[in-house]
Amino acid sequence: MSLLPLATTTWDGREESAMINVISTGNFTMGEKVRQFEQEFASHVGSKFAIMVNSGSSANLLMIAAMMHIKDNPLKYGDEIIVPAVSWPTTYYPVHQHRLKLVFVDVDVRTMNFDIEKLEFAISDKTRAILCVNLLGNPNDFTRIKRMIGSRNIFLLEDNCESLGALYDKKHAGTFGLMGTYSFFFSHHMSTMEGGMIVTDSEELYHILLCIRSHGWTRHLPDPNLVTGKKFDDPFFELFHFVLPGYNVRPGELHGCVGIEQLKKLPDMIAQRRENARLWKDLFRGHAFVSIQEEIGKSSWFGFAMVIKQGAHIKRNELVEALIQNGIECRPIVAGNFVKNPVIQILDHDVSGSLEGAEHIHVNGLFIGNHHFDIKSQLLKVKAVVDGVFEKNATN
Repeated sequence: MSLLPLATTTWDGREESAMINVISTGNFTMGEKVRQFEQEFASHVGSKFAIMVNSGSSANLLMIAAMMHIKDNPLKYGDEIIVPAVSWPTTYYPVHQHRLKLVFVDVDVRTMNFDIEKLEFAISDKTRAILCVNLLGNPNDFTRIKRMIGSRNIFLLEDNCESLGALYDKKHAGTFGLMGTYSFFFSHHMSTMEGGMIVTDSEELYHILLCIRSHGWTRHLPDPNLVTGKKFDDPFFELFHFVLPGYNVRPGELHGCVGIEQLKKLPDMIAQRRENARLWKDLFRGHAFVSIQEEIGKSSWFGFAMVIKQGAHIKRNELVEALIQNGIECRPIVAGNFVKNPVIQILDHDVSGSLEGAEHIHVNGLFIGNHHFDIKSQLLKVKAVVDGVFEKNATN
């Protein structure tokens, strides 16, 4: 067993009982439990509509796809979408897959979200959307971002897959844009095995998402709806009636029933993560050799990031090796500077300005896990290990 693993299960007998109840019905495909979870999740975050899918990556895919089909001012091939240079690949891939152009902007090493000044410089007449990523539980500065958008024809979208439960100005991250996405993968704040969610206040987008989640058919649309208007009078014909190029990214009832139980636990799990973060900040605030993520709003602390400061005279691999030897799992900060990956050669993209912040994180950053239970003793050990590495380096 690791002293501090990256992730641990949040399940207990309640999830098991919920799954057994679903199994006893014999109804496994998307149905009543998924709908109930969607309704309860929308209410929890304060959105009008929520659409569950099979992963956070699929949520990002459908979010971009839906923007291509809105009736008023849809995204068009070649439109530019501004993204932060540090995120997970499936923030970027849906943009490319819909023949849109990625514009990478640097991140602030302190917050690990958009460098606001560089973001403002990147906005041009070609910008059609800003895709904010709330990294490792930390919301973006939405006041400043919305102010710079102003009345311009620019959509705000959110990849909130790592930041369920984060708050900015008492409002849930993921609900500031036209749409926001969430992930329920095992290592995230709550888990439904695999699973994701899209939220929106737009009824039109809700109907589009219902359609493209399941093959692009009309079966799950209300009558009337904002995709096709009125459905056919013949329900048999309506079973296989396709109107949009869609996908099959539906969740199952087991995912839905687990989501219902996990959502009940979520407030307490987020509260404990924040309690762990209080100690984390006390231990590493003002540290001579590493910096930690600076909170914007009220983070939900997905994990705890460390970035070796310039002039510390130590390589990240030395710190990684020491942590691993002491049973402390760690990872790069998401995908680091994403433009360093070979796949970038395939993507239609541009880089706005320089990416010093992303590059520093790429070379010098790592993060460890946070959990829904008290990890005081583990964090004290992390501090001792980190200090030991730098003390050893100083005497060599």
